[in-house]
Amino acid sequence: MTVSNCPLCLEPGGILVAQTAAWRVVRVLDANFPAFYRLIWQAHVAEFSQLSPAERSDCIEAVNAIERVLIESLQPTKVNLASLGNVVPHLHWHVIARFDWDSHFPNPVWGAALRETADAQASLMLPLDQLDQRVAAALAITRP
Repeated sequence: MTVSNCPLCLEPGGILVAQTAAWRVVRVLDANFPAFYRLIWQAHVAEFSQLSPAERSDCIEAVNAIERVLIESLQPTKVNLASLGNVVPHLHWHVIARFDWDSHFPNPVWGAALRETADAQASLMLPLDQLDQRVAAALAITRP
């Protein structure tokens, strides 16, 4: 099911990294937070609890796989997980590698910036195309 005014029903939501019939994972284009991934449920549902037990398991295993890759590949200070949906009520999870040098840390990425960061992408331990490949490979293992 899609909803005509839902941006996550109508648009990819970022650079496509991997997808199944149930979900897709994109990397969000954000200069301040280059290691920002979003898992988007393909069907338009607003709440995690609307998924069946098997779907919830599939969804959270994919989120877990993304988080593991970010930790292993980038050694971030923290990984933020969020499923808010207040602005876009379409089930999606944010998986964001955070660093003590990023513009907002320790504030949330949607909070106030505390410092300027010249080139966040250059500060990562791995180029984004290689990070995307690692995320895709980890997600391929989790697929049912």
